Amino acid sequence: MNHPYPIMMNLSGRRCLVVGGGAVAERKVKSLLQAGAHVTIVSTEFTEELMKMENQSEVVLYRQTFQPSIMIDESSDFAPYTLVVAATNDAKVNAGVYEIASRLGQLINVVDQPQLSSFIVPSVVRRGKLVIAVSTGGASPSAARKIAQELDTAYGEEYETYLDFLSDLRLLIQSKVTDKEVRQRVFKEMLEWDVLSKIRGGTFEGWKEKLYITIEKEPWMQGQAGDRGTALSAWLAAIKDIGQRDQGGG
Repeated sequence: MNHPYPIMMNLSGRRCLVVGGGAVAERKVKSLLQAGAHVTIVSTEFTEELMKMENQSEVVLYRQTFQPSIMIDESSDFAPYTLVVAATNDAKVNAGVYEIASRLGQLINVVDQPQLSSFIVPSVVRRGKLVIAVSTGGASPSAARKIAQELDTAYGEEYETYLDFLSDLRLLIQSKVTDKEVRQRVFKEMLEWDVLSKIRGGTFEGWKEKLYITIEKEPWMQGQAGDRGTALSAWLAAIKDIGQRDQGGG
């Protein structure tokens, strides 16, 4: 048995097609828009929310039945959509969309029919830059949603702040530390800092300010220190000491 290949796709500015205008199609459209896609929606009827999206520059609504020509640029025989979602309540229409997309080599998701899909959409937990996707390969979407709910509880809103911090600090260290081995050691050590408890406890901003001041004062980061190993160990100890003093109220 072949297993699905998990990827995170960049859809920013990409054109995507959703066939269907009901509640399921609406959820698919919202998810694609969150990813930065430009979405074309084809249906004879639309939900109220989809109707409201008509004025958005990233959304095009076609009030018509599905026609194969929608999926092909006849002037160039070019398939204009990066991926296609068939989300109607008509199995024949969904199957027709699948057949055309497959012939054109397009990625296609047929809602609730993984056997007719070249990709399936997992249950997702989002915390800013953190994205946790859960899939059962179509075996049990309900189980995937249940697991996602458990992860939603385990990974709270603080992870968005945490990932933003790690991203910003990583860029800062990369700009100041030329030695690759030193950078890797710092990156590894960063994961051991008890940052999440500081975010939850409300002491994070004060600690982060002290951390950045400490970084700016370190001459060895610009290659001025003789013994990098000793200097780095002292710096990491200083960072740990900042955390301990904050916990102690100092």
